[in-house]
Amino acid sequence: MSRVSKPYEIVERALALSTADGCVVIADETSSANLRWAGNSLTTNGVTRGRTLTVIATVDGAEGAASGVVTRSAVTAGELEPLVRAAEAAARAAGPAEDAQPLVTGVEASPDFGDAPATTGPEVFADFAPALGDAFARARSGGRELYGFAHHEMTSTYVGTSTGLRLRHDQPNGTLELNAKSPDRTKSAWAGRATRDFKDVDPAALDAELARRLTWAERRVELPAGRYETLLPPTAVADLLIYQLWSSTARDAVEGRTVFSVPGGGTRLGDRLSPLPLTLRSDPHAPGLECAPFVIAHASGDGGSVFDNGLPLAPVDWVREGRLERLTTTRHSAGLTGLPVAPAIDNLLLEGGGERSLDEMVAATKGPALLLTSLWYIREVDPATLLLTGLTRDGVYLVEDGEVVGEVNNFRFNESPVDLLSRATEAGRTEPTLPREWGDWFTRAAMPALRVPDFRMSSVSRGV
Repeated sequence: MSRVSKPYEIVERALALSTADGCVVIADETSSANLRWAGNSLTTNGVTRGRTLTVIATVDGAEGAASGVVTRSAVTAGELEPLVRAAEAAARAAGPAEDAQPLVTGVEASPDFGDAPATTGPEVFADFAPALGDAFARARSGGRELYGFAHHEMTSTYVGTSTGLRLRHDQPNGTLELNAKSPDRTKSAWAGRATRDFKDVDPAALDAELARRLTWAERRVELPAGRYETLLPPTAVADLLIYQLWSSTARDAVEGRTVFSVPGGGTRLGDRLSPLPLTLRSDPHAPGLECAPFVIAHASGDGGSVFDNGLPLAPVDWVREGRLERLTTTRHSAGLTGLPVAPAIDNLLLEGGGERSLDEMVAATKGPALLLTSLWYIREVDPATLLLTGLTRDGVYLVEDGEVVGEVNNFRFNESPVDLLSRATEAGRTEPTLPREWGDWFTRAAMPALRVPDFRMSSVSRGV
């Protein structure tokens, strides 16, 4: 076997080398392409390719099965057997795994398991790059500077197990972040997009939107901390609700450690979280947001189990018509809590709001109200209420009588996404969006803008 061996061959060879009671092998083959620009000019571009191999060995014992997990990059032929042995040694040295379950069986093999991995390269930018060049020219003539980057990645994941599973998933993932700045760098506006192939990204439209926001920023208004009617754009809603999803594990809720716990025991399943008929859901087959239709777990933790690798994923409503419907579970935590098996899925959609665009929501706002651009540096303050803190970034605008009348200072906020859902008075049209804070880890989201009558800006943030 050589470094360029096909991923499925590596999976098969690793499984054949295993002497453990059970074995899972995950091969991730990744290629990427990127563009970066500053001051209306391309600065760098590049392509990369890499391979990562994860071996999970399970060893049965009198007190239960133990697992050992080892992950390494660029594994050569001579390193494959030592990698398998290292996973087995880790399993034998470990105590019984709390999340131990029989390895998954009975899943139909992927018909393309033996095919070469999908790849990406500079060609993904064939239409985007010329359009970006045109945007540079327009920005230059309009007295603004564009900064940013475009990144596209393709990951082919091959999962094989000693119980016979042979699964494969190809995941494209593209992101665009674009900043427009005034020549003196005192004004900045941001826009981001997630995409599968860059065919649905329009640099001209993004540049026009950023130019509009820089015009809004020509008037500056200083505001104190306080509670304000606030319009949260889809990207900000995504950042908040992704954190809510990450915090919605059933076991933690049952054990009284989260906002979804009930004092004295139990969970808030069935509780109304929002007066609006909102449905928060995940679906591996959601158009434009497709993700792996089976569990891919490189390690065990609160939100996943290596024993669940290959478990099929089905669409799930986390919140249905405003009521809490599901909490995330592995097979192990489902057994502990008595709740249905509901593994996390790598996309998130909030639906059931209105049909208004964000611009139409602004036009319907009497004000004074705030229009945010994005959130960043989000951190948890209190898990019992899911209170989060963070900062606004790249534009907070004042809305009066249906129009944006100026830019205001940035703020630090303190809010819980669960509490925000209970206070939201309007949801706009759901649209694909790029979470800004969590975009390095979670890009597949579709959200509406939300109107919150009393969003808490806890302090003024300077120099952001």
